[in-house]
Amino acid sequence: MKTSISLVIALLSATDGASVLMAETNWARFGGPDGVGRSAETSLPVKWDVGSVRWKTTLKGAGQSSVVNWGNRLFLTSAAPGGGKRWVHCLDRQTGKLQWEREIAVAAPETPHKLNTWATPTCVTDGERVIVFFGSGGLRCFDLAGNPKWTRELGAFPGPFGVSASPIIDGDLVIQNCDAEGPCAVVAFNKVTGEPVWSTKRRDAPKGGWSTPVVIEAAGRRELVLSGEFGVNAYDPATGRDLWFCKSFSGRGESVPVYADGLLHVVSGLPGNTYAVRPGGSGDVTATHRVWDAKRVGGRDLPNPVVVGEFLLISSMSGILTAYDAKTGRIHFTERLGSEVAAPPLVANGLVYFQMENGEVVVVKPGKTLEIVARNSIGATSDEIFRASLVPIAGQLFARSRSVVYCVAPGAAEPGRGE
Repeated sequence: MKTSISLVIALLSATDGASVLMAETNWARFGGPDGVGRSAETSLPVKWDVGSVRWKTTLKGAGQSSVVNWGNRLFLTSAAPGGGKRWVHCLDRQTGKLQWEREIAVAAPETPHKLNTWATPTCVTDGERVIVFFGSGGLRCFDLAGNPKWTRELGAFPGPFGVSASPIIDGDLVIQNCDAEGPCAVVAFNKVTGEPVWSTKRRDAPKGGWSTPVVIEAAGRRELVLSGEFGVNAYDPATGRDLWFCKSFSGRGESVPVYADGLLHVVSGLPGNTYAVRPGGSGDVTATHRVWDAKRVGGRDLPNPVVVGEFLLISSMSGILTAYDAKTGRIHFTERLGSEVAAPPLVANGLVYFQMENGEVVVVKPGKTLEIVARNSIGATSDEIFRASLVPIAGQLFARSRSVVYCVAPGAAEPGRGE
């Protein structure tokens, strides 16, 4: 077992499954330690400008995968136009310089939506290996030096939207959502050997699915929670056994549900009510475990919801932010943030960081009225689009546009470049 760990999770109580996170040194998967963008870091910058950019590095190709790290190694992906070539990049966290790069040829690329890319799923690492998902390019494992270890082909992933679900590591397993237009499944492999461990069929979807699963602990058991076209499911992460299902109010399961204070908060991609589910049930729990639902304002294709204390915050892609009472669903306010937002928000030190598509980061203090603490710029060019998550690592923030990675650090003397 490695002595360097990314977090320590301590249960506050056995009844609600809430947890406290120790400060992270590794942001090893999409959404960080618990998969929903919550950081225990207390020293993150709140206000910055272009002078706080320690370095920026231009990548080969383009993509929307978020930065992950282990120690000083950063991992992310990109793809060539057309998707026939995909790359895994390893950068030095301190300088942004390229450490290694691996190219993967894909004979039959998917057809992503114009808002998607051929390199949207985020890597996952456990400090010994880094695992990437490239849709029709397969699930691929490398060691931290970039040596290939194993590959698993998972299908063609047809449809007009492409893929975006990221792999997760749970114990000895790597788990991947394989929802697609047509047959759908969630699958697990041995992370060391790549051998199949379990595969669970999901209800076939007319347009696919893009959410990343998360593992929660509720009612004395661990549940793998996955949102989809028809609602949210929970599975036994060790075996893939289907535990329960709650029907949604609309389709397109994109956002990752967030678990807080005994409730799982779920948002679908199409217009329709947001809702809260009490985990721990069996079978169809729509009538028994859906605690509340509430009107959702602001179009489709939403970033992930977040919970801070008593407040549930949900932004639309158009930048309309709604704050709810997390226990009851009562709406406190609906206000505009000022720009479009696709990236999942980051929660740190009681604040919520919204990465806007134009590169601006809006920092909000949750409350019954909208309180914007800061609006920050890193000097991005007008043609850059930011749809990857803002990532905190050891007091620094990492932002990624389609082709450029930025390191934001307090007290940076002057901008640097990692190319």
